[in-house]
Amino acid sequence: LIMSTLKVNTIQNASGGNASTVDNIQQGIAKAWVNFNGTGTIAMRDSFNVSSITDNGTGDTTITLTNAMSNTNYAVTGASGQSSTDPFRILGLYNSFTTTTFRVLSQFHGDAPYGRDSELNCCAVFGD
Repeated sequence: LIMSTLKVNTIQNASGGNASTVDNIQQGIAKAWVNFNGTGTIAMRDSFNVSSITDNGTGDTTITLTNAMSNTNYAVTGASGQSSTDPFRILGLYNSFTTTTFRVLSQFHGDAPYGRDSELNCCAVFGD
């Protein structure tokens, strides 16, 4: 098995356009993501760089990363949903990021938002 290292400053498509720097690509890809069921016994369906999820109570979940981020200034985006007849969910973030964990709250979004377990929860992490 021969191992090689490819070193480049810029990547372009075959026609020579649409150039991106290696830094742009590295900064723009998700460093972690998870898709999990938040009802009953919560469980990850699939993930990348997520070692575990912890059920903290109704709709409240801590996500633990396999590899730590370099600081706590990363970005998390997410979505939450139940079924085609009950899609009124939002996924909120607690202001408690560490380099290895973040916490989310699946909420019902009606007259007054409140935590609720949701069948579908998805989160992605971007940053260093």
